[in-house]
Amino acid sequence: MMKKILCSAIVLALVGCKTPQATLPQDPVKATLPTQYQADSLALPHSSLTPWRQFFTDPTLVALIDTALTNNQDLRITLQQIAVAKSDVLYRSGRLLPTVTAGGGVGVDKAGRYTSEGAGNATTEIKPGKAMPDPLMDYNLGLQADWEVDLWHKLSSEKRAAVEHYLASVEGRNAVLSSLIAQVASNYYQLLALDNKLDLIHQYIDLQTKAVEIAKIQKSADADTELAVQKFEAELAKARSDEYTLRQELTETENALNLLLGRYPSTIQRDKTVFLSASLQHVLTGVPAELLDNRPDIRQAEHELAAARWNVEAARKEFLPSLNISAALGLDAFNPAYLTKLPKSLAFSVVGGLTAPLINRTAIQANFQSADAQQLQALCEYDKTLLTAYSEVCTLMSKIQNLGRYYELKQQESETLDKSVEVARALYLNGRANYLDVLMDQRDALDARMELLEARQQQLASTVDIYRSLGGGWK
Repeated sequence: MMKKILCSAIVLALVGCKTPQATLPQDPVKATLPTQYQADSLALPHSSLTPWRQFFTDPTLVALIDTALTNNQDLRITLQQIAVAKSDVLYRSGRLLPTVTAGGGVGVDKAGRYTSEGAGNATTEIKPGKAMPDPLMDYNLGLQADWEVDLWHKLSSEKRAAVEHYLASVEGRNAVLSSLIAQVASNYYQLLALDNKLDLIHQYIDLQTKAVEIAKIQKSADADTELAVQKFEAELAKARSDEYTLRQELTETENALNLLLGRYPSTIQRDKTVFLSASLQHVLTGVPAELLDNRPDIRQAEHELAAARWNVEAARKEFLPSLNISAALGLDAFNPAYLTKLPKSLAFSVVGGLTAPLINRTAIQANFQSADAQQLQALCEYDKTLLTAYSEVCTLMSKIQNLGRYYELKQQESETLDKSVEVARALYLNGRANYLDVLMDQRDALDARMELLEARQQQLASTVDIYRSLGGGWK
């Protein structure tokens, strides 16, 4: 009696003891999120993030994105991560329910004759005149149930953590989707830019070849020196080397795009003439608070933070007593023929136990401290993701504005140099300028066009980037 009272007192003491308290992290970054973007001239009260099929109007680009969404390996990996997370949710849900197993067994028991059990069996008759079998067989069929009662909602906390991990994996897939579409578009525009640059470099090589020929003619006529010839030959060699640099960039960009499409390197059919006429979509930035709903990486970090908090709650409840119930129901007899003789062959048992850690709780304490540290880490990751998102949008807004002005000035420069070429030709026809002057003006005009192509490619890439940074591309 005293033993039972002592055990009850210990259990009550364990139930009443205080569990360690987790660090309750705040969200300083989210709380101080600015109400508008820095130098916000594009923002309106609400952003208008259109679905990617409406944002990208080039049919070739849309077809490439469709291929990437079907074959990209990173996207397939994230789908399997979602499946793993979903299975974990089912596993945690299953732990809330009793485990029931069915089975049967055969055993034999031989007690020593000079033991209390052996002496009792020797003097016991199963039926009048029929002694207890020796050795004694044991045949059984039945059901076994085990259940850990979710007394303190520890298992429920683990399930909620698993659900948050699942939701985070779904948002992770959306983040990969958004990034994938942006990468395909950026590589596609870069391919078109390189195609046009290669055409320009070919024109440049033709001009330099003519310049070398004219320089040699003038040298032979004593109108110029060997230095001029060498200078133009060096320019020609440089132009030819630039051609191979461009060809390598084309190969690398095309292979990178094929990798995103989930296929081996192959030629990507495209129309390079649409590059300069490609329409730039107008992206409305809205307000920074919309990033919390639109950007999948922020939503993913938020779910991971919620999962970390539930993991801390589950780890904290490991210090509390756990209630386990086991029950068995079946048929048991020393002879198979007696198994069907009910209710004599019927056997059952019910056992309930309340256990709690008392001595050496180091492992539980370490697990709790680890979960608490992971919670703080998840908070830092969330704050970092939010800061990065806001900074990306501000940087890209400034870049788009500056690139727009830069492109306008480069366009003016290119148009002016094209006019200067016409003027140089007119002067040459009137004998007021030599042909080398015309070639030099043409070279300057081609250089300006090259820079104009680069500015256009950066404009398109920046538009794609800000569309992704605002959370577009996954819907």
